[in-house]
Amino acid sequence: MDKILKILKLSIFFLLFFAKGFSQYKSFAISPKGDTINIIDKKGMKQGKWIVTVGELRGEPGYEEEGVFKNNIQEGTWRRYNLNGDLLARENFKAGGKEGIQQYYTMLGDLLREESWHAYNPDAPYDTIPIYGTGSSEILSYKIIKAEPYSVKDGEWKFYDPSTGMIIKTEKYDRGFLHKDANDQAFANDTIPKKKVKPKEVLEYEKKNSGKKKVKVREGQTNY
Repeated sequence: MDKILKILKLSIFFLLFFAKGFSQYKSFAISPKGDTINIIDKKGMKQGKWIVTVGELRGEPGYEEEGVFKNNIQEGTWRRYNLNGDLLARENFKAGGKEGIQQYYTMLGDLLREESWHAYNPDAPYDTIPIYGTGSSEILSYKIIKAEPYSVKDGEWKFYDPSTGMIIKTEKYDRGFLHKDANDQAFANDTIPKKKVKPKEVLEYEKKNSGKKKVKVREGQTNY
């Protein structure tokens, strides 16, 4: 009998405890594992772990995302899956903006590309940005500006051949500025018309006859 009373007391305690906890939420859901997810607090802000399902729309396939919200803002690692459960993307967020390496996959799980991003830092009210020369990658100076919430391409981007896993293309960014690599520069040089170089024999002939009067050549035509 004493054992039953203890169990009842514990049950009532936990019911009151969870009731008090859930009363802090405007809404929430319970996952199949028993976790509390998709919390909206009394202020109407998303908190904690979320699973977001987006259905098919206008021919675009649906997907599902899971990650953490903090005061309505995405934080940490988020994963995106198709509706069959295949991983499509792994993205990292800071203060709601993409931060660091982002990875994207084919439906077969092969790596398609890696992106590098820089997110706004709410703890740093000011930011330093490079000032580049016109049409060049040379940094002329730096400018201190007031930081605003943003996320820009920053660092190395890699594009893969999903069938072999080999890198087929790379791009480098500095706070949104795309750097030209050596191959791009070589291609640009190839597109510039080059001055024709005269053969050695022609140069010698022109030098030898530079002082002579030029003879106009008459075409072999007759008028009948």
